[in-house]
Amino acid sequence: MAYQTLNPYTNQVIKEYVNVDDSFVENALAKSDNLYKKWRNEPESIDKRMKILQNIADQIRKNRDEISTAIVNDMGKLFSEAQQELDVCISIAEYYAKNAKTLLSNKGIQTPTGQAHVQYHSTGIIMAVEPWNFPFYQVMRVFAPNFALGNPLLFKLASNTPGSAVAFEKVVKDAGAPDGSCTNLFVSYDQIDNIVSDKRVSGVALTGSEKAGKKIAASAGKNLTKSSLELGGSDPFIVLDDADLTELQKILRISRLANVGQICVSSKRLIVTEKNYAKVLQMYKDAFSDIKLGDPFKEDTTLAPLSSNRAKQELIEKVNNAIEHGATLEFGKVNEGLSNNFFEPVVLTNLTPDNPEYWSEFFGPVGLVFKVKDEQEAVDVANKSDYGLGGTVFGEDYKHAAEIASQIETGLIVINHYFLSAMSPELPFGGVKNSGYGRELGEEGIKTFANAEVVYINKYDPVI
Repeated sequence: MAYQTLNPYTNQVIKEYVNVDDSFVENALAKSDNLYKKWRNEPESIDKRMKILQNIADQIRKNRDEISTAIVNDMGKLFSEAQQELDVCISIAEYYAKNAKTLLSNKGIQTPTGQAHVQYHSTGIIMAVEPWNFPFYQVMRVFAPNFALGNPLLFKLASNTPGSAVAFEKVVKDAGAPDGSCTNLFVSYDQIDNIVSDKRVSGVALTGSEKAGKKIAASAGKNLTKSSLELGGSDPFIVLDDADLTELQKILRISRLANVGQICVSSKRLIVTEKNYAKVLQMYKDAFSDIKLGDPFKEDTTLAPLSSNRAKQELIEKVNNAIEHGATLEFGKVNEGLSNNFFEPVVLTNLTPDNPEYWSEFFGPVGLVFKVKDEQEAVDVANKSDYGLGGTVFGEDYKHAAEIASQIETGLIVINHYFLSAMSPELPFGGVKNSGYGRELGEEGIKTFANAEVVYINKYDPVI
């Protein structure tokens, strides 16, 4: 596995990185394990870690442009989107800096037989395997809650985002975190398996593909290591009869084309009832046509290149295969000759369950539109998916929209907005079905890899 920053816009190699050997990995494990034991025996150390989390937020603010540049060079997103990603990271660090102690406070349990409460303790090293599409956010989502809890982090980012990995590790170090708190590893897949198998590792978190999730889950299960997986998504965006189309128009483009559509929770399936179908389809096509391909560092660019040539070729293959099996190319064209890993937005309709791509996740600027006769069919189509990560329900009657939302099999659903608006640190994030299991962020996130230890005092005399 070669770690290198290959700029998706210029196709130029900016920097290559050398993989670490097994001795480096062992040293990292030993250092992090010693730090875990030190923290475990110092309950008051949480106060220091909370202050360091605030320092991390301040470091990101201070170096926002520099880090954003590293992210853009690695994976090609718009510079403005990289800055927005960092803003979310700042909010996550600050959330746990302010709330970790309260979130981890003892919780009393009512029992007629005595007194009891739950204490939350750290468990050991967490290994995080994270993707390229949000290289800073994905690591922060695992690091911040576990650092606050007292679990040191080892992490591996995708091989095409090494600059972001180095930058994240540096931010943590510069904020004053002790050695072993957060270690970036340029490792191979075999080394990852060995790390997950190590007894000093108490948990593994992965965000990635189903294939990667199954591999990590199998390795973790074999070693009885707790795991948390956030995998793919094919998020439904349901437009009800009473939807405010003026408000809908404001977010249609960004709901699918943010980060060039390379988001697990972007609105990949637009599901519209008959009443509004023709209008919404035209609005969608208009939104997809209102783009400008270009240099992601330039302010007037609205659509950046895909992350790599491989990503582009995979998307071309999926779209062509869907069309060959009956889907209608409603808007755009599959322009295979575009340079710089660009992919022009397309809209597909008439994608039916017998189409082999019906169950696929289109990771790029591809909109799928489904016409349904009523709300019940909308729910049925939304749930007719292997995934269950996020989603949206759009309707003017908030209460009714929420009732529809509760019928969707997913981890989080947004009313009258797109999913990225829900990237708030207090909201737990994760999915069901093939989208994985476990939760990150919020109160649930800080307890995912915690030991919930029950302390019980019996009020009765022991039976002899």
